[in-house]
Amino acid sequence: MKILFTTPVLLHPPANGPTLRIENSIKALGRVSDLYVVARNSKEGIGGTEAEAFYKSICTQFAFNPSNSAEPPFFSKISRFRFKLKHSNLRQILNLPLRILSRLFRTKIFDYELIRDTKYLIAYYDLYRMDVIWFGYGNISYELMKNVKSKRPDIKIVCDTDSVWSRFVLRKLPYENNVLKKKIIEKRGRKKEIEEADWVKFCDVTTAVSEVDAQYYRNLATDKTRIKIFSNVIDLDMYRSKPEAPKSFKTPCIYLAGWFAPKSPMDWAARWVIEKVMPIAKKAIPDLHFYIIGMGSDRTLSDVHDPSITITGQLNSVLPYLCNANISIVPLTFESGTRFKILEAAACNVPIVSTTLGAEGIPVIDQRDMLIADEPQEFAQAIIRLIKDKKYALSLAQNCRILVEKGNSVDSLIEEAKAILDYLRNK
Repeated sequence: MKILFTTPVLLHPPANGPTLRIENSIKALGRVSDLYVVARNSKEGIGGTEAEAFYKSICTQFAFNPSNSAEPPFFSKISRFRFKLKHSNLRQILNLPLRILSRLFRTKIFDYELIRDTKYLIAYYDLYRMDVIWFGYGNISYELMKNVKSKRPDIKIVCDTDSVWSRFVLRKLPYENNVLKKKIIEKRGRKKEIEEADWVKFCDVTTAVSEVDAQYYRNLATDKTRIKIFSNVIDLDMYRSKPEAPKSFKTPCIYLAGWFAPKSPMDWAARWVIEKVMPIAKKAIPDLHFYIIGMGSDRTLSDVHDPSITITGQLNSVLPYLCNANISIVPLTFESGTRFKILEAAACNVPIVSTTLGAEGIPVIDQRDMLIADEPQEFAQAIIRLIKDKKYALSLAQNCRILVEKGNSVDSLIEEAKAILDYLRNK
């Protein structure tokens, strides 16, 4: 079967959950189909020449869509201009009309690129006689999917989701105190709910990363057979060797990794641990160290100054830290999807402490595969227990790895891919 796989998210080596999902999806689909990949970000955006060579090695053909290979329209350059003045009030007044114009320009750019990308994908589909267009990260490809389907109803489309995006947005509401921002969050979330309800009807398949997400999409679908599981997975071969710890690495330690932005799920999670969990845990383990790793962490948490906390920012690889940590923590209170933090820690045989929501969608059992705690006192006690009881910590880690091997490896994803392709063949 010939698949045209197109995605706005692509990076090698992968630096976070979204890029891990896309890369491992390509690996799995490339093993069971004739796979053609079209990246909807630039060559520099995917990691340069080496990254392009890597993707070409695991698929039949690799290309970039025209919106990233061409110079942007002149008005996109204008839209980025802002006055830079020290006086904040004057700066805001002068830049207000520029922000309005920028929004109008972005709309025009979006329309321009949407039309161009639609024509390109349809032409590519026809030229190579494809059987399906698979939209990686379909959650943010709604308009493009809809446009392709409206122009060519005969084209089979897979909307590949990494989460229930409306939940990702709306779950932030209890953590936002600003009334205006709450209204914006509500509006964005409800808009995404409308899109989700629409695409499960016009797409031939909507994928979900877990049974939890699949049930949400089935409740929206008139034809529930169109909802298929396509899990978040990791390539276990990438985690077989244990790298040396970084210089001056401190133990005992806990480890948190992810993508950070102001008031993001990861920002809230890190601050919750810093402010409410660490003080309790350090009473029992005074030399406990906390490593925080990931894109944006050094900027978002720049106000944190504590010798027992190390914030690294983005790294080429998290493995030197993860593989040598005593515990990986997943203290999320709002998110959606399934967490690569858990999959990677399990692959590295590192025990995990998570909130209930942090472990959502993965069939773990508390106290068998990991420890689950939602309150600061319980979370801190779980950390203390695993650091002091190394034998128990190892048994949890080993059990979680077995779970991931069975349901969240590239091999298991290949089987899910086969089931989806069989469904499309018979549709």
